[in-house]
Amino acid sequence: MTTVTILLIVGGIALVVILWIAGQYNGLVKLRNQFKNAFAQIDVQLKRRYDLIPNLVETAKGYMKHEKETLEGVIKARNMAASAREQASVDPSDAVAMQQLAQAESGLGGMLGRLFALSEAYPDLKANQNMMQLTEELTSTENKISFARQSYNDSVMRYNNKREMFPSNLIAGMFNFVAATLFEVKEEEQREAVKVSFD
Repeated sequence: MTTVTILLIVGGIALVVILWIAGQYNGLVKLRNQFKNAFAQIDVQLKRRYDLIPNLVETAKGYMKHEKETLEGVIKARNMAASAREQASVDPSDAVAMQQLAQAESGLGGMLGRLFALSEAYPDLKANQNMMQLTEELTSTENKISFARQSYNDSVMRYNNKREMFPSNLIAGMFNFVAATLFEVKEEEQREAVKVSFD
């Protein structure tokens, strides 16, 4: 074999390796961007939910004067969840931020459940047109959050699978592709969307 032939073979092998590395890297980037985009869809719905809650509490306040502690608790839980959402939206691949968001969302869901349970004792509140409209919008938003969370978790699963499977795990380790965290609700009573019904 001549030197030129050997150089062509080595160059061809190097080119194949470089193209393979680029393909694996680009695949990981694509999946990472997909799960970040999926989180952005959750983020939009969470923000909408957080914007509805003060109106809901303000409407309930006129009827539930003796439930001040619950109303304040809902606002406090909403503010904590909004703060956690802001942190998670900066970098959805930050496991700590995602866990804090899941905990804050769980707390908010619990407080909303408590508010709606207490509101059952106030027939005038249940009949209030503004309250009915707000609860309808909140129910719709809760459903959208559930679907967006499912889409996000599916995207995270695809990304994590790619970064953990051989041979793409070599590229993931080389270029520091960190594991993404699922957005899971831990408490059993929070596994379903908040029920808002004034029938």
